[in-house]
Amino acid sequence: MSTATGDGKESQPSTSSSIDSSQPCRLFNFPEILLATDNFNESLVIGHGGFGKVYKGNVINGTIVAVAAVKRLDSMSAQGSTEFWAEVEMLSTLRHCHLVSLFGYCNHEKEMLLIYEYMPNGTLEDHLHKLGTHLSWLQRLKICIGAARGLDYLHTGMGVDFGVIHRDVKTSNILLNENWAAKISDFGLSKIGPTNQRSTYVNTLVKGTFGYLDPDYFFNGRLTRKSDVYAFGVVLLEVLSRKRAVDESLDEEQHNLARWVQESIKEGNLKRVIDNDIRGEISPKCLKGFVRIAERCLHSNPKQRPTMAEVVVSLDFVLTLQEKTNSSLKVASRTIFGRMLHMFLFPFPSNANDDSKVLSNSKDNNRNLGDTIGAFNKDFRIAIPSLKVFKFGDLGKATRNFSQDLLLGMGGFGEVFLGWVDKNTLAPSTTEGVGIPVAVKRYSQGLPEWQSVVAILGRLDHPNIINLLGYCDDKEHKCLLVYEYMQNRNLGHFLFGDVSTPLSWRTRVMIMIGVARGLAYLHSSKDQVIHRDVKTSNILLDQDFNAKIGDFGLARFGPEIRKIDASTRIIMGTLGYLDPAYLSNGHLSVKSDVYSFGVVLLETLTGQQAWEMKRHIHDFSLVKWATPFLTDRMKLKKIMDVRLGQNYPLEAAFACAALALRCVAMDRKDRPSSEEVSRSLEQINTICYQMHAAANFRIKLMQRYYNDGLNMQH
Repeated sequence: MSTATGDGKESQPSTSSSIDSSQPCRLFNFPEILLATDNFNESLVIGHGGFGKVYKGNVINGTIVAVAAVKRLDSMSAQGSTEFWAEVEMLSTLRHCHLVSLFGYCNHEKEMLLIYEYMPNGTLEDHLHKLGTHLSWLQRLKICIGAARGLDYLHTGMGVDFGVIHRDVKTSNILLNENWAAKISDFGLSKIGPTNQRSTYVNTLVKGTFGYLDPDYFFNGRLTRKSDVYAFGVVLLEVLSRKRAVDESLDEEQHNLARWVQESIKEGNLKRVIDNDIRGEISPKCLKGFVRIAERCLHSNPKQRPTMAEVVVSLDFVLTLQEKTNSSLKVASRTIFGRMLHMFLFPFPSNANDDSKVLSNSKDNNRNLGDTIGAFNKDFRIAIPSLKVFKFGDLGKATRNFSQDLLLGMGGFGEVFLGWVDKNTLAPSTTEGVGIPVAVKRYSQGLPEWQSVVAILGRLDHPNIINLLGYCDDKEHKCLLVYEYMQNRNLGHFLFGDVSTPLSWRTRVMIMIGVARGLAYLHSSKDQVIHRDVKTSNILLDQDFNAKIGDFGLARFGPEIRKIDASTRIIMGTLGYLDPAYLSNGHLSVKSDVYSFGVVLLETLTGQQAWEMKRHIHDFSLVKWATPFLTDRMKLKKIMDVRLGQNYPLEAAFACAALALRCVAMDRKDRPSSEEVSRSLEQINTICYQMHAAANFRIKLMQRYYNDGLNMQH
């Protein structure tokens, strides 16, 4: 890890430890930050804290363009380099789904910046105290549980020897992602200490936020993990009451929320503590359990406070109580409603039974993707008729217990294994090579992506869309998907991999036609599916090189897209393929897939990758690099894939280049639809076939004349 000196050169920081270069956190160049924030444009400011302003911007994180929150140290801030380096070192070491991720940092002359993952729903403080957002009681409970899990990881997750004390737990440091999951942030005041010691003695001034500060730490300077527990107790009270930790609206001598609640409990007046918005939602047992947890967290003696692990277990139990109460109420309301229907509706005629079955089946058959995904969010075990529900043990047998010898590849969400199942029943085959091969994808993360794939692919049926055979959602294991096996891997393997036999021109065109047909089907379907990650590695090839679009983890469908406001949507995709219009305004469209397809078409023509660091710094993008060559036939020849040699029709290649250029037009209105793309490619292929047939005819004709000449001589 390094800091910048006044002359722009870098030197070692004053802190004793340094960042392990193997960690995902990286050093950003200052020009990258200027580009990401549009020179710190004020219109991109999304927050302001003790550290300084926070800007929203797009940064390159690996090969992905990610939305980031860029925190810029204000020269007038009370916080400085100590907190900056503490944050960098801490988050470079820690990785957890309930901790905000640090993409990297920038230290340039006097500029100190931290680059985090962007959390579209802001802070818990915003929704409780500023925006007046309606948060249901169940939402609040789940947010609390997520934050508690993050703190428990800090206290115990680094190993046996050391733990982290956050030292500034508060609602403004609990961030919420697009799914309202909580993530702990802001580690500038955090301390690492031995887990086998009850106290970490701090010689510096006590630091924290008034209202959340542990009284024992404040008066005695003894910093322990139980100091975080106290602060979390205050957070619980804020969530319950929707009052600030220090609130002047409270009784004159009880501006401190913790003291006010404790006094209210003593007086037997707990009712006044509960936020009016949720009073009718909380069951008495749930309320009692929740308040008891908060009381224990706020105990004056740190030894009497629970650990965060105990808090997580207790909150989970409270959530279970509330969900059981809600389920009972739903059953009761359905029963009452059913009785009312029975009283007021006329009975069906005697021959109506068959008709009712037909109506029922019709509903099931026409169920749209929105219903399916909604059902998955509530219960993963919904039955989709076209899919088989596998047992985890069966998939273990099919893959020889997920043997590394059968590992086909690894993606962002998990590993893919080769397995064997019976052709008709899909029962596992214990003998390799017996039955039909399948690809078993085991998810290590990304449950929402798993749900999307099952819900979307379970309803799609097209020869150019990968066939999902079934799934497994064993609660004790990771979620799994079972696909048809694609013998020739993917298009990227043949374009950019070390293969002895390159793809012929005709095969490339047929692959592009297959992809275009698949996209046309997705875009014109009832629920208009947008793939959102069209790229060569997601174009799978069977044994006959038929193309099938795969990997629907980022896919979205029409109704879902319309529900999501652009300001809260996270931009996702792969660098080089990402639609610039989507990147700039967050508005998703089927034309975003068309742009990505245009990039794939260029890759297929040139044999060059969509994003290549070896090219000139201004031409990392294939689109930018290739565009000047696409409008002239002779120039186009210079960038055609050398592995094609001269074995391609120039006119057809030029027509494909013109089509690609239309697909990657900056203005979406100028891009063709996927149906137009499909028709254009088929026309190009027909012309190629006619030219090939004509050439063969001329060759045969010449041979005939030649043979006739020889016969006449004899």
